[in-house]
Amino acid sequence: MSRKSFVALSVLLDALFVNACFVAAFFIRYGGQPPAFNYTPYVLLWPLITAFYLLAGYVYGLYEPERTESAWAVASAVARATVLGILLTAATAFFLGPRFFSFNRLVILIAPVLQFTALVAWRLAALRLTPIRWPESRILILGTDDAAIELARELQRRSGWGPRVLGLIAREPVQDAQVAGFSVLGSVRDAARLAGELEADRIIVSSPPAVRELIEQLALSDEIDVRVEVVPDLYEIFIGTVDSAVSDIPLMQLTGRPVPGWFEVSKRTIDVVGALVLLTILSPVLLFAALGILVTMGRPVFYTQERVGKDLRVFRIVKFRTMVRDAERKTGPVLAEEDDPRITPFGRFLRRYRIDELPQLLNILKGDMSFIGPRPERPFFVEQHLREIPGYRERFRVKPGVTGLAQVSGGYATTAERKLKFDLIYMYHQSLLMDLQILVETLRVVLTGRGAR
Repeated sequence: MSRKSFVALSVLLDALFVNACFVAAFFIRYGGQPPAFNYTPYVLLWPLITAFYLLAGYVYGLYEPERTESAWAVASAVARATVLGILLTAATAFFLGPRFFSFNRLVILIAPVLQFTALVAWRLAALRLTPIRWPESRILILGTDDAAIELARELQRRSGWGPRVLGLIAREPVQDAQVAGFSVLGSVRDAARLAGELEADRIIVSSPPAVRELIEQLALSDEIDVRVEVVPDLYEIFIGTVDSAVSDIPLMQLTGRPVPGWFEVSKRTIDVVGALVLLTILSPVLLFAALGILVTMGRPVFYTQERVGKDLRVFRIVKFRTMVRDAERKTGPVLAEEDDPRITPFGRFLRRYRIDELPQLLNILKGDMSFIGPRPERPFFVEQHLREIPGYRERFRVKPGVTGLAQVSGGYATTAERKLKFDLIYMYHQSLLMDLQILVETLRVVLTGRGAR
């Protein structure tokens, strides 16, 4: 069972047992026939009561398995959460007035005892009687100083909860094969190779000055997908956010998912609604462009081409045709240039005001693209850039976009390396506000024709 599944199961079982114990407390108090006058307040309040107890459980770490790794830790956390939950319940019943204060006082004394017993019992039974194993997290620690050793020992102590320390990495080549009982596997220049060979999931840097060396090594090895964290000094704390902790050692994550799940759902909803609205509003513009292409260039009106999207998946992008027929028959795949002779006069007009991009609203509805994101490139150029540009694979962790930070910040024909920097800046700092800013800037580009050729 994964850690996330166990936490979800914990929340569900706690909610069930908390309420089952309240019902049992009423039956014990009234000999199996609780009067409606006393029982009705519970029936009306049970959703709020459940929320109180789950909040209390969260406050005292019941949904962080690493904080309840012993029977005593479990019992202590459950006792505190139960007391807090019943106090919140009693206070709410009192302040809501006489109708709710008929919640029987003896029930309020019996229920916590039953809840404490049930919540402790199912947790201990689950930990001892069921084959729960946390997915192994294979960890390399960059550093051989006291902070690295302390971190390695703390992680080793928690090995039953997933972490497994594979060894240490020194900043410089060393002769010692071991430090404080931990193997020194190599220096920072070996980090990428070691991460790949040992199938490491995480690299934790105990010395922030070593971060840049490590990131540069990993960027040169696009095949490696490893989470990088650092034990921050004051400078890193000032400019970043502490994401987690091991015991009392704070950690900042430098790599990981570009966006949380809720952001992806929100963005997808905005994409679908926005695409449908724009297709309706801009239908006259689409019709004008289609007729213009037919009159000036003939068929076909649309142009489809393979592009590479999220997770390097290939899809077909749809655009209005702006070049002569068979534009690459003699040259093969080439990027558009300033004053490209293959672009027709009407095609140049469509490109100037980005009208040729409007059919990509269909790609957005299909889910291949988003409004905002890195521009999708063709497989030929992606393969080339993956070989030549360190870190280029990173941009494929999000959906490509119709427009992006690179398009509104850089020139139309800027280099792939510069575009990548803008794409990565967007990916790791994106927000709905940033998306709105890019859309507004895109509108300005469209209305002024800035940057287009």
